[in-house]
Amino acid sequence: MTEKPVIDAAKAAAMVKPGDVVHIGGFLGCGSPDSIIAELVKLGTNKLTLVCNDTAVLDEKNNRITGVAPLIKARAFNRVIVSHIGTNPETQRQMNEGETEVTLVPQGTLAERIRAAGAGLGGILTPTGVGTEVELGKQKIVVGDRIYLLEEALPGDVALIKAKKADKAGNLVFSKTARNFNPLMAMACKLVIVEVEELVEIGSIDPDMVHCPCIFVDYIVMSKAQGGKK
Repeated sequence: MTEKPVIDAAKAAAMVKPGDVVHIGGFLGCGSPDSIIAELVKLGTNKLTLVCNDTAVLDEKNNRITGVAPLIKARAFNRVIVSHIGTNPETQRQMNEGETEVTLVPQGTLAERIRAAGAGLGGILTPTGVGTEVELGKQKIVVGDRIYLLEEALPGDVALIKAKKADKAGNLVFSKTARNFNPLMAMACKLVIVEVEELVEIGSIDPDMVHCPCIFVDYIVMSKAQGGKK
């Protein structure tokens, strides 16, 4: 197996261009690539579309800012596609003021749309949202005696993901629930950059323990919080 390039977080951030659809792993910040996110904020990249489970936590009063929240605060996104924004009042403000387009997608549907992109599918059929505002503007398909919505696949230009461990080829191991959307996003995007806490030699990871194979990874970044956050 060929070793993947190891770059710093600043170089990784520079690969994200205005207008990109960016998938960022994490669930309220758990499993998010914090070092790369910090460099994106410094760089001031904007006009992005975010695909993420949520917009993380922005609670400045209690000094709790997680995941993609710094990018929300920095106005990096024209549009966010997420399952909820309830823990980030700045996202809510931007939505209400018409500054950022917010598309809310049921969490399971969001995961399946990302998975469909990675699997080369055009979309999925789901009954979730039938009879609600979720169905507006979407095609309905009847299978048997049940109505389904056609939800289109959700590919991205860049995936910024976080893993606990990688070997030098880019085989990844995630830590418990920090896995969340990360493997799906690695499959769904053209360019995949992974931030890792530990980098080991090729062959050091038991193949049965690989959660995301190296074929999906383009670049590796060493986390500035090695041995710390999951």
